[in-house]
Amino acid sequence: MLEQYDTYENIIEAISSARRFGNLPGVETSRRMLEKMGHSGWDCPFVHVAGTNGKGSVCAFLSSILIQAGKRVGTFTSPHLMDFRERITVNGKQIPKEDVVRLGKRLLSTDFGVTGTMFDYCLLMAVLYFREQQCDIWVIETGLGGRLDSTNALGTPKAAVITKIGLDHTEILGDSLEKIAKEKAGILKYGCPLVLERQEKEAFMAIQNHFAGIYAEKKEDAPAFWVVSQKEIEEVRHFFLKMKGVHQWENAAAAMLAAKIVLGENVSQELLRRGLEKAVWKGRMEVLSETPFLMVDGAHNGHGVNALAESLRMLYPREKFHFIMGVMEEKDYGAMIETLLPLALDFRTV
Repeated sequence: MLEQYDTYENIIEAISSARRFGNLPGVETSRRMLEKMGHSGWDCPFVHVAGTNGKGSVCAFLSSILIQAGKRVGTFTSPHLMDFRERITVNGKQIPKEDVVRLGKRLLSTDFGVTGTMFDYCLLMAVLYFREQQCDIWVIETGLGGRLDSTNALGTPKAAVITKIGLDHTEILGDSLEKIAKEKAGILKYGCPLVLERQEKEAFMAIQNHFAGIYAEKKEDAPAFWVVSQKEIEEVRHFFLKMKGVHQWENAAAAMLAAKIVLGENVSQELLRRGLEKAVWKGRMEVLSETPFLMVDGAHNGHGVNALAESLRMLYPREKFHFIMGVMEEKDYGAMIETLLPLALDFRTV
C-alpha cells in the first residue's frame, strides 16, 4: 500500500529494512533496477572512487574542487553518520526530505523483478535525483569492493580513483591484499583514466595487472595511470585543509589529480587550493570541542588506526588521550588498541 510510504520516517524505515545483501551480486541487481527506471548506464558523467580507507575524504575533496570550478556536482557516499540524507548531496546540500519521500515512494512501489538491498535503493534514489537536478558531474563512492558493487552498474566513468587498500571485509573480498585489490580494481573500464594512491607492492601489482589486462583484450598497450607522488603530497601540505591528519594530504592529492582529468590539466592552482581548503568531511578527526578536548574519528581498521596514531603524534606531540572505542567484533580490535596504547591514558569500549 502506497499509504505506508507517505512520511519521511516511513520511507527511511522501509529502505533501511531492506536486505543488506541480495540473492544476486549488487552490480547485477542495480543494473536491472536501473534499466527498469530507464537509465541506460552511459549517460552519466561520473568519477568512481573505490578503496579501503579515504574514499569519503577523496569524494569530499573532489566535489569541493568541482563546485569551485562552477560545476553542479552530485555526490553519493555511504554510510551516513547522523542523517540518511548525507548520502545524497548536490553542491554540498543534502537531498530535501520531500524528495526522499517522493523518490522513495516511486522506488518502493516499483516491481523490479529482483530483490533490492538498502544500498541499491540509495543508489537509485541518487541517480534519479542527480538527473532531475541536471548535475554536470557525479562523484560516486563504492559501497563494498568494486567489481560486484552496485555502483559498478553505472557504466564507464570519466575517471576512477583507488585509495589506500588494506585488509578489511576479508570475509567478502578475500584474505589478502592481492585479492582485495583485484576486487577494488573491478571498477576500471577501457578508456577510463586511473588515479591511484600509493599502495603496498602486492596491491599495486594486482591493480597494475588488472589495468593492463583490460587493454590487452583490445590488443593495446595500457596507457600510463596517475600515481600520487610525494611531489603532489608536498604541494597540498602547504594548503590549510580543514580535514586534519597526515593521511588527508594524500587523499587531497588524489582528488587534485582526478580534478585535473575532469577539468583539464590547465586548471589553475588557485582553484585547486580553494576547493581543497573548503572541503569538509564529518567524523574524520573532527574536533567537536577544544575545552574539554573532544575529537571523533571513523578509523575502523588497521590502516585507519595507524593513520590516526601518526596524525595524533604529529598534531599533538607528547599528549596522551582518553579513548572511547566502538568496533565491530569481527575487526582486529586488539591490534588497533595496541597501536593506540602508547598514546592512551586509558581505553573504554562500547
